[in-house]
Amino acid sequence: MKLNFHKNHKLLFGVVFWGFIFLSLLIAVFPALWVQQQNEPLPASEPMTELQQKGLNVFISEGCVYCHTQQVRPIEMDENWGRPSAPGDYARIGRQDLWRQTPAVLGSERTGPDLSSVGQRQPSAVWHYMHLYNPRSVVEESIMPSYPWLFSIEENPSEDATVISMPGRYGPEEGQVVATERAEALVAYLQSLDQVPMDAEPSAAQQAKADSVAAQAARKKIDGATIYANNCASCHQQNGQGVQGAFPPLAGDPVVTDEDPTDHIRIVLYGMQGVPIEGTEYQGIMQPFGEMLSDEEVAAVINHERTSWGNNAPTITAEDVAEVRNDEDLNQIQADE
Repeated sequence: MKLNFHKNHKLLFGVVFWGFIFLSLLIAVFPALWVQQQNEPLPASEPMTELQQKGLNVFISEGCVYCHTQQVRPIEMDENWGRPSAPGDYARIGRQDLWRQTPAVLGSERTGPDLSSVGQRQPSAVWHYMHLYNPRSVVEESIMPSYPWLFSIEENPSEDATVISMPGRYGPEEGQVVATERAEALVAYLQSLDQVPMDAEPSAAQQAKADSVAAQAARKKIDGATIYANNCASCHQQNGQGVQGAFPPLAGDPVVTDEDPTDHIRIVLYGMQGVPIEGTEYQGIMQPFGEMLSDEEVAAVINHERTSWGNNAPTITAEDVAEVRNDEDLNQIQADE
């Protein structure tokens, strides 16, 4: 039988249709199924709680994936966002329900910063609530839209309500800002985004490449201003003035300007919470950076803080940081707190 595609339209469209099906299975469906079967969660990762899963649904429904990625590429410009992403980072994300497929959190556009490790970079729930209600309240130059519908304004909120204290002009003229269940779920999900360590042993070639990259990075000049911008400015602001009632200013702060840098180093290494500063209590939590930053990086960012915004305090060295980090007495005090 002679095949004549010019005259037999049923044959033509049949070949096109079944050819499309075959190629789709071969190129897309079967590889995807294989990856899902072979992909396991990283050993240190934990399943999402029910609240975090609801937060993921809010994250998708509010369109956060249109502006934020969750994929760190193995290139220099992505180093600020954590280690390069691996398939195991997404193994615990499943279908939202029977009718909706697994949400694509990878994103395709980085209008806003990558969120792969935002739970580690910014663990403060207060910051996230303020950022959602009005992003300009914590990041003045932010272009992110506000999400006021995730909150309610109440005159007399209940005792168990999550009340958000908004500074100055960013809050309502009357009443208090209260986070809804959707806002609480979304913030819980954002706080859960914390890249866990990769436990797999690298090959000899991979280790050699990693050592080479590490050696190159070590040779680069560590810029305290860049470290501050990437890790500290979202709370303390680029101008060091902080956010009223939420995050303290560093400009003129007695700890930052003290000739003895011990307390300054301790706070950066181990964090701080619930300690009044010059008689003012702040809602925000100062996260510990001891595991995120090396001694050289901690020294660089502290020196930036001690010599910026009118501050003129003595600078420190990496050895000063190492001394505080290794001081067993100080570590014990921190553990007791």
